[in-house]
Amino acid sequence: MAKHWFAALAALALGGAAGAQQAEAPAILLKPMAVFDAVDGQTHPGWQVLVRGERIVAVGPDLAVPPDAAVIALGGDTLMPGMIEGHAHLFLHPYNEASWDDQVLHEPLALRTARAVAQARATLRAGFTSLRDLGTEGAGYADVGLKAAIDQGIVEGPRLQVATRAIVALGAYGPKGFEPGVEVPQGAEEVSGPEQMVAAVRRQIAAGADWIKLYADYRWRAGEESRPTLSLEEIKAAVAAAHDAGRPVAVHAATAEGMRRAIEAGVDTIEHGYGGTPALFAAMAAKKIALCPTLAASDATSRYRGWNGAEPAPATVRANRESFRLALRAGVPICVGGDVGVYAHGDNAREMLLLAAAGMRPVDVLLAATSGNARWSGEAARLGSVKPGLFADLVAVAGDPTRDIEAVRAVRFVMKGGKIVPLEQAK
Repeated sequence: MAKHWFAALAALALGGAAGAQQAEAPAILLKPMAVFDAVDGQTHPGWQVLVRGERIVAVGPDLAVPPDAAVIALGGDTLMPGMIEGHAHLFLHPYNEASWDDQVLHEPLALRTARAVAQARATLRAGFTSLRDLGTEGAGYADVGLKAAIDQGIVEGPRLQVATRAIVALGAYGPKGFEPGVEVPQGAEEVSGPEQMVAAVRRQIAAGADWIKLYADYRWRAGEESRPTLSLEEIKAAVAAAHDAGRPVAVHAATAEGMRRAIEAGVDTIEHGYGGTPALFAAMAAKKIALCPTLAASDATSRYRGWNGAEPAPATVRANRESFRLALRAGVPICVGGDVGVYAHGDNAREMLLLAAAGMRPVDVLLAATSGNARWSGEAARLGSVKPGLFADLVAVAGDPTRDIEAVRAVRFVMKGGKIVPLEQAK
């Protein structure tokens, strides 16, 4: 995997003026029932966490309390790293409220941006302190501005990694269904050929993209099955250009051939992977390419079509579950990301519960949503674990989430960068 550019910043974070400010900041001692540090997969009863400024400075039992420390008792809660959302679209809202076409074509950019601000806030308050946004779906580079507004403290939200416009094959995306030849705004940037692909990758990086998002396959026309759209040469060109710039590549791939091309090209994550086979997942595991199975997306769209959750589930839900299980058996790194935006922001934990229901151990779901997501996104030096030196992005949930994964819905306390996030109501 290409070294993410954030890693270079992390190496400087504790030095110089930043280190002096850290030493002068007041301390906070957090005293939960237990700490899940996302390091060893264990819950540690009686452990405490000392925070100074934006960083964790000590973790363990019976920590010394500095004279200037504020002590926060978290009762019967488990303290864990802030969860990381691996696949979201902050500029979309649930499809049962408005169709994707209507959002892209009829909602003003100002409206979509205002909604994204509210959705970022809901995500943070649900305990997800970081988020990878994989395309604005027709909202241009608005995610770059939203990220800046969060970083500058203008609005509340998780730490963002953004993919800006995303890239699709010419004619393969949407909206569709208009008079041929009429120029209709598209949900992503269109390219045809390796040369245009390289230009698009560089253009998006220059505009602020942290990730490059590609669509390896899609439906050429409404009602058709997904088919490969980008050639192997186009995907290779994108990966080379992105990796040269220190940016990783995420690829939407729902067909076996789309996945095969993405794997051969050396991408960093594959999104969905519905058409995966044991051989394809073995190849992903060998190359350490992570899979975001997005179980919550197929679950949500099936419910919008009338499914009430009873078994047997619709074919799309069953296929999604089975591909995930194949990936799990093959040892593929699992990204926790549900394609939030298809369903409501703030309900990000839905994907975690579905992963557990499909056969992933709760402790492994927790690890994947914290230190695992931090690792494949290039952020492990800053985020994802409860360790001295890392950012104090911390969440307390009721009870023990390693025993009952539903606990991740019961968020009692959120801290981002050492600052307590006010929750509107106790849960």
